[in-house]
Amino acid sequence: MTKPRRRCLMYFPHNMENGEDYSQGTAVNDKHYEWQLSDGYRWLRIDNDHVIETHYCQPGAKAITINTSHGKVSIDFDTLQTVNAALTVQRLSFLAQGQTEDVGWYFRDDQLWREYGSQSSSMLPSSVSSGDVERQFALNPQGTFSFTVGSMGYTLDFSTMTQTNRNTGLQRKVRRRPKFTSNTGSLYSTSVLSTVASSQLPDGGYKWEFLGEEGEWTEYQAHVCSLDSAAIERQYQLNTQGQLNFKINRFSYTLDFSRMCQVNDNIGTTRVVRRTADYGSQQTSSLGTVSRWQFQDIDGIWKDYSKGKHQCTVSSQDIELQYQQNPSGTMTFTTKSFSYELNFSAMTQRNLTTNTSRSVQRLDQ
Repeated sequence: MTKPRRRCLMYFPHNMENGEDYSQGTAVNDKHYEWQLSDGYRWLRIDNDHVIETHYCQPGAKAITINTSHGKVSIDFDTLQTVNAALTVQRLSFLAQGQTEDVGWYFRDDQLWREYGSQSSSMLPSSVSSGDVERQFALNPQGTFSFTVGSMGYTLDFSTMTQTNRNTGLQRKVRRRPKFTSNTGSLYSTSVLSTVASSQLPDGGYKWEFLGEEGEWTEYQAHVCSLDSAAIERQYQLNTQGQLNFKINRFSYTLDFSRMCQVNDNIGTTRVVRRTADYGSQQTSSLGTVSRWQFQDIDGIWKDYSKGKHQCTVSSQDIELQYQQNPSGTMTFTTKSFSYELNFSAMTQRNLTTNTSRSVQRLDQ
């Protein structure tokens, strides 16, 4: 495993884009972090980077893919590198003097990512907590740290991010991730344009769409609901955290910009909404459009969650809505033969009858 990059948690004395002084650890927009991309010439902020941050804070999340004017950008959370060699990513921390970030340390158990200090599958609590590991890491980020669990001794190697059982030689992967905090913003505010793109769109402006029953995106049309993309965009620019009400036939709806969702006021049905940028003939989707959820089947192939298939009771949209409400929580669902628990923090699916665990991934489309 590639060793953790120092830049994942670093102090940044000033912003290279606009020269604002952050030497006193001033957070941008009341955040203590900032994600940036560089094309080799300058570092540019990614608007509403809480989408990346929320995913990054989940120990089971390996990576995320976002869409920018440079095309798709995949960020590997273990290495903090992009697949595109021409682009560089970094996560900055803006912390006041003497302040430290709340960081969690996790090891990959047989089934789940578990935090140090929590009860493991052996039902024995570790003798160390995330705070203990973090203090040792701060002293020597390339060193090792030894501890015990019951009668077993372990060595944690920071340079390889692995944990080794000194009795059996068994190795497990280790991850270091910041803890999610509520000031990262609403998880629904995921459909915004990355600042890697130009702030002035040459053509088309923005397109507003909702996710329909069949998993297809449908654009708002004036002849259907009296609002089109241009009208919605004007209201959004006036108040990006506001709401907009409209009607379709006998139903009333509320479009909530802060949560990026549409709610049927009569029956309560909620649908995900996205805002995409139109660069003339090439439409570039904005950061964090609605996600596609998959599990890794026994044959190693990633397969989509699909409602109705094998009598599965959830679709990707259902899972995404639950994830948006609690990205560290769990949800249950059933198929024809079994019941399952989906753990967002560990990014795993567990069969509640056989206890079989499979990896899960969340892809931005």
